[in-house]
Amino acid sequence: MSTELAPATDPDVVLVGGGIMSATLASLLGAVAPDWSVTVFESGSAVAGESSDGWNNAGTGHAALCELNYTPAGADGSVDVTKAVTINEQFEVSRQFWSHLVRGGLTGAPKEFITPVPHISFVTGEAGRTYMRTRHAAMAAQPLFSGLEYTENPAELAEWVPLMMAGRPAGQVVAATRSASGTDVDFGSLTRLLFTAAEERGVHVHVNQRVTRLERRTDGRWTVTVRDTVSGEERSVRTRFVFVGAGGGALPLLQRAGIPEIRGFGGFPVSGMFLRTRSPELVSAHQAKVYGQAAVGAPPMSVPHLDLRLIDGDHSLLFGPYAGFSPKFLKAGSMFDLPRSVKPNNLGSMLGVARTEMALTRYLVKELLQSRGARHRTLTEFVPEAEQRDWDMITAGQRVQVIKRDPRSGRGVLQFGTELVVGADGTVAGLLGASPGASTAVSAMLKVLERCFPDRIAAWRPALEEAIPSYGRRLADDPALLELVRKETTQTLELNG
Repeated sequence: MSTELAPATDPDVVLVGGGIMSATLASLLGAVAPDWSVTVFESGSAVAGESSDGWNNAGTGHAALCELNYTPAGADGSVDVTKAVTINEQFEVSRQFWSHLVRGGLTGAPKEFITPVPHISFVTGEAGRTYMRTRHAAMAAQPLFSGLEYTENPAELAEWVPLMMAGRPAGQVVAATRSASGTDVDFGSLTRLLFTAAEERGVHVHVNQRVTRLERRTDGRWTVTVRDTVSGEERSVRTRFVFVGAGGGALPLLQRAGIPEIRGFGGFPVSGMFLRTRSPELVSAHQAKVYGQAAVGAPPMSVPHLDLRLIDGDHSLLFGPYAGFSPKFLKAGSMFDLPRSVKPNNLGSMLGVARTEMALTRYLVKELLQSRGARHRTLTEFVPEAEQRDWDMITAGQRVQVIKRDPRSGRGVLQFGTELVVGADGTVAGLLGASPGASTAVSAMLKVLERCFPDRIAAWRPALEEAIPSYGRRLADDPALLELVRKETTQTLELNG
């Protein structure tokens, strides 16, 4: 990967940001339009340095198998699994595409970025058990979640999660579900592998190159101005299409592009912290990814989880998240990112969220004021016998939650998902937001292709179907196809162990 500015030739496509989204779009373009020239600009000194980095909590294979915030309970006690089905479908699309790349010779073994890890949901108390029973029944009825196990037996749970059951009060009501088909994904490693493969195909990947301006030309192309973060030198390239996959940096760049579609959008940055242990004894006693329930009144992003992680070949456990706050939109961003993002066209949206999201504000203030002891007590609700000396606090990446204007009420609303913003003529697009993010990158980038190049999709369909056998179809409605693709991806990605 070059630290020099791009070659003089103007590329067909410019990808802004060296994360999993740009890496995925570059890979898809390699499949459907291999003759197009593609250039990537990353402001950091290496790709995958921000949200896609494993330690920055880019996601660990979110497939809605255990994340309880994707299966909300209604006022009548019923559990809605619609969002869980959608996310699981999207993760299956990612697995199919990764399998296609591995079969095509993606550098490195699959175990360098994906490993099998059971996904478990865990609750306590009568209300939690009632919810878990209902949730399991609703999910088990879906082909995507076949094989999901349920137990409320403490002895069985002691086998599933021994670290979490040791020292737990006798007689405490517990309940859990487990999916043996869960995985842990190191998106930092995957991103680097994808960019290495892209460079071998002729994609130009440049680091230490910050995109400062996007300007629409009269001929319909875009002028992309880039500044070298080391030398300060500037230059420009012209391109037919720009994708802004710069994480928290996407909002300000789209604002500078001046496209009407970004009007009304704002961003609310939230940083995360995690307790981490690398103790071999503790890691060996917790070979799973476990999600619990968020505290009453806490936002979805606060759902506590204890994850086995394999990052750069190193096993560890992460527990959190503990929310923090910084006005930066990127971990390596500026303290002025938030104030600079406030514009006349989004001020109303942001003030509206400030009025309606007082619960989030109170939660963040409470989190920021927590002592180390208080954070450790939160851990002991998951791991009763946890010793403070075994865990250290690490700071994860920045997340910029999407603020947008509700078209019905005109008020600003805060959403915790992702939002694809596309210019009217399809020559520029960008992705805002966070969860579930990286795990659904392939589906997100397929939407970019479909919305920005609708006249080419018919010609591209055979290549897309070869790479993603379920493309254009719902696996939830086709159990035979679901069984076929899962068998193939499991074998190709070496997930039998």
